[in-house]
Amino acid sequence: MLAPQAPTWVNDFKKFIMRGNVVDLAVGIIIGAAFTSVVGSLVKDVITPVIGLLTGGIDFTNIFITLKGGHFATLAEAQKAGVPTMNVGLFLNAIIQFAIVSFAVFWLVRVLTHLKVRDDTPAPGPTKTEVLLGEIRDLMKPKE
Repeated sequence: MLAPQAPTWVNDFKKFIMRGNVVDLAVGIIIGAAFTSVVGSLVKDVITPVIGLLTGGIDFTNIFITLKGGHFATLAEAQKAGVPTMNVGLFLNAIIQFAIVSFAVFWLVRVLTHLKVRDDTPAPGPTKTEVLLGEIRDLMKPKE
C-alpha cells in the first residue's frame, strides 16, 4: 500500500518556515512581546504612580468620560454598570508606554551600532599578489 503523498505546498511551506530570516523574525517577535510586558509593568507599576503622586494623587486609570449619563467613582464601576466610557487615562498610559518602549529600542540600537555587532563593510578585493598568481595560473592552463 502506498503512503499518500503530501501536497507540494506542504514542502514549500516547510522551506519557507525554515529560512533563517523567518526564524529570526519569530524570535524577535517573542522577545518583543516579553519586552513589551516588562515595559508595561514599568509604566503601570512604577512610572504611573510616581506621576500620580506628582500630580496630587491622580490615578490615570480612573480618568474617563462616561458617554451615556451617570457618574461613577472608578472606571471599574462604570464598566460593571455597562456604561460606555472614553478611557482617557488608559490612553495616556499607552502613550507613556509607547514612549518608553521607543526610547529603550533607540538606546538598544544605538548601543549595538556602537559595538559594531553588524559589519556592513564590503569584503576587501584580492591583493596584488593574489591577482598576479591568478594570472600566472591562467597562463599555465593547457590551451584547447
